[in-house]
Amino acid sequence: MTPQSTSEWTVVLAYFNEADYLAATLRSLDAQTLKPFRLILVDNASNDGSAEIAHAEAAAMRGVEVIHLFAEQPGKIHALEVANLHIATPFVAFTDADTFYPPHYLATARQAFAEGGARVVAVMATDVTDPADGPAALAKRRHNQRVSRLWPKQTHTGGYGQTFRTSAYLAAGGYTHGHWPYVLMDHEIMERVLAHGAAVYPFDLWCVPSPRRSDRTRVRWTLGERLLYHFTPHVVKNWYFHRFLGPRLARRRLTHLNLREKTWIEA
Repeated sequence: MTPQSTSEWTVVLAYFNEADYLAATLRSLDAQTLKPFRLILVDNASNDGSAEIAHAEAAAMRGVEVIHLFAEQPGKIHALEVANLHIATPFVAFTDADTFYPPHYLATARQAFAEGGARVVAVMATDVTDPADGPAALAKRRHNQRVSRLWPKQTHTGGYGQTFRTSAYLAAGGYTHGHWPYVLMDHEIMERVLAHGAAVYPFDLWCVPSPRRSDRTRVRWTLGERLLYHFTPHVVKNWYFHRFLGPRLARRRLTHLNLREKTWIEA
């Protein structure tokens, strides 16, 4: 077990063969105005030099306590599960290796937790296209604020933009293969975390994921499954995921290992 950190925040980043993006993502995290924080980097058996990049970039960071971990078993959930034992701060942010996080990212999330009080267990970022103050990005940020008020017990962002109160995240069981071995794990975990409180979507909390994944057929749900998700009350969301959606994804073999496929390279 990792000793208790003196920081308030842990940032978790699992990566697999992200040599083209990892350095830029890590530099955006190093530029955070909120420091110190703990950074957990989990190498999911990369073979493209990503681990060497992670170590080099981490060595140049200041005000960041870096923990390097290795997850041999393929799959992002397995990598995140390895990180769970090392999350020992009041708040945790989950990030993706191909995403830009503006310097105010952690500070904005911290402010939202402080303003919301103990009832807020998740502070969520909106994914936008660059520039973040352009018309499309501003419209997306406003949209997420509106829909999060209409459907407060659902998620309206991906795993690249999730920050949690650690006590609620761990009480919910965290990211684990035993809970959910399929795609859409960022939606399923919110069903569990939101049983412990509320989520908020601050207007100024945003990030810029890579636009490279244009073919989502191997990692997505159907229109009907998505509509049913939106209109299923939270009290029966457990049924929705584990009795309805999970078996359907299993039949289509849409496990979290699909997230490991880089179809933009294969094309």
